[in-house]
Amino acid sequence: MTGLLDGRIAIVTGAGRGIGRAHALELARHGAKVVVNDFGVSLAGEGTGESPAEQVVAEIVSAGGEAVANAADVADFEAAAAMVQQAIDTYGGLDIVVNNAGFVRDRMLVNTSEEEWDAVIRVHLKSHFATLRHAGAYWRAESKQGRQRAARVINTSSGAGLQGSIGQGTYSTAKAGIAGLTLVAAAEMARYGVTVNAIAPVAKTRMTEGAFDTSAMALPEDNSPIVAWLASADAGDVTGRVIEIDGTVVTLENGWAHGPSADAGARWEATDVGPALRKLLGEAPVPEKVYGT
Repeated sequence: MTGLLDGRIAIVTGAGRGIGRAHALELARHGAKVVVNDFGVSLAGEGTGESPAEQVVAEIVSAGGEAVANAADVADFEAAAAMVQQAIDTYGGLDIVVNNAGFVRDRMLVNTSEEEWDAVIRVHLKSHFATLRHAGAYWRAESKQGRQRAARVINTSSGAGLQGSIGQGTYSTAKAGIAGLTLVAAAEMARYGVTVNAIAPVAKTRMTEGAFDTSAMALPEDNSPIVAWLASADAGDVTGRVIEIDGTVVTLENGWAHGPSADAGARWEATDVGPALRKLLGEAPVPEKVYGT
């Protein structure tokens, strides 16, 4: 195996199972030292008493790699800061953050409780922010001290956030927010040598098995080579992008690009809006798919 990530230090959140576990193993296989984070909760975010992060660390170490476990709730602002500091204290720095932690509580909008909304937004969107905020502050400080690192952030969005998913309004909102955060962070942090991208992975996991027919879906590890390359020093010219991964196919997402437009030439009259918008809708491409339909 090439040393694509030799000497690089990574944090992978939600890395005890599924896609996160696959990412941690892949980064370690390419030479990265990995902080394996997992809070040890069920698919619905409930405590299980298990230590999946320790199990992944054991796998990495048995294969000759270096890793340390972290059981923090990364949506806790101070716990996220401590996790970043753990990487710095243990391995002498930080180069890579893979934000992957999350769970689902699927409901139709009219059945979604406030608690369910808050919990899903917190674990997906706030955890991305918290980890990125503290890692970003470290990278900014390093840059100002003349020690700029070739830092890489890989966030985890979803087709549900990009195209929508019936029955997953909260999850889709969080994942769309992550895509937006990726764009802003990429623009703000470029001056510090940091690239920020997001993936939208498709895989057979605990999260998808209860929601979709997963018989033809790719395996979690099929997404991880793309993450490993995005985490490398070689990927310095790619930032602010969202990449959907579906088995052997990678698709560069275009996001909310401007479509056809109309100019009234003066303040719009309400009665003119309908005909104008219907004309534009006739000119616009039809979305390829809506998840869950």
